[in-house]
Amino acid sequence: MGSGIAIGLLVIILLGLMLSIFVVPQQQAYIIERFGKFHRVVLAGIHVRIPLVDRVATKTNLRVNQLNVKLETKTKDNVFVTVEVSTQFRVEAQNVATAYYELGDPAGQLRSYMEDALRSAIPSLSLDDAFARKDDIASDVQQTVGQEMRRFGFSVIKTLVTAIDPSAQVKQAMDSINAAQREKEATRERAAARRIEIETQASADAEKTRMQGEGQANYRREIANGIVDQINSLKAVGMDIDAVNNVVLFNQYLDVMRSMAESDNAKTLVLPAATPGGYNELFNQMATAMMTAQSTQDER
Repeated sequence: MGSGIAIGLLVIILLGLMLSIFVVPQQQAYIIERFGKFHRVVLAGIHVRIPLVDRVATKTNLRVNQLNVKLETKTKDNVFVTVEVSTQFRVEAQNVATAYYELGDPAGQLRSYMEDALRSAIPSLSLDDAFARKDDIASDVQQTVGQEMRRFGFSVIKTLVTAIDPSAQVKQAMDSINAAQREKEATRERAAARRIEIETQASADAEKTRMQGEGQANYRREIANGIVDQINSLKAVGMDIDAVNNVVLFNQYLDVMRSMAESDNAKTLVLPAATPGGYNELFNQMATAMMTAQSTQDER
């Protein structure tokens, strides 16, 4: 009989130990209540409680959680956009009891705070500013929501604006504006290139004209020098000035006629006939013909 009682007591003691000892995993916190009233918070490790007196009210996860919020709002320039925001939050280890007893739906409360903060931030910005200042919007939302949630034992780690999505019509209009701006810039560049091409061509034409003028001047200068040399040579052999002039004039006449005959644009000239005795008349006609031919050649 005594041994049976001892075994029974041993079983009761072992059962009591099993009910008394419990282990809290890493990154978790247990709230212990005694007779239905908050008693203490225990963190990771092995702990002891009084069976039937103490109970684990809740098991709180201390790891970082993420909440995604998606809502539609309007910008300052009356464009409706869908904003997607992600926020990371966690329960502060020193405020586990406050988080449990103060908020019944922490995620729902956090969502409400975030939506309210977004509806206050986005309408004060134009669509372009909203895209350009996504980081500022996220910072403002995090600061506002963090201050509210801190009162309930939660800390907001990071808030990110992951998307700002206008309607399909607005996207199409924005694409059209960007395409028009790019076409305007391309037109401006093409006009600038055309202007440079015209200026370059004009400069080249001016240089060509200048060089042609210099060439023509040099050509005429050499002709004049040749005539002077020819006159000097004829005078050196004893010819008087009138005979020299006639010979030079006749040679020039022949040169011009030969040049016109060899030209691709050769023209027919009708000269008046000279009488056998009209030597001076012939040279007068030759002079007239030579000047006419020279003018035709210059025009070519």
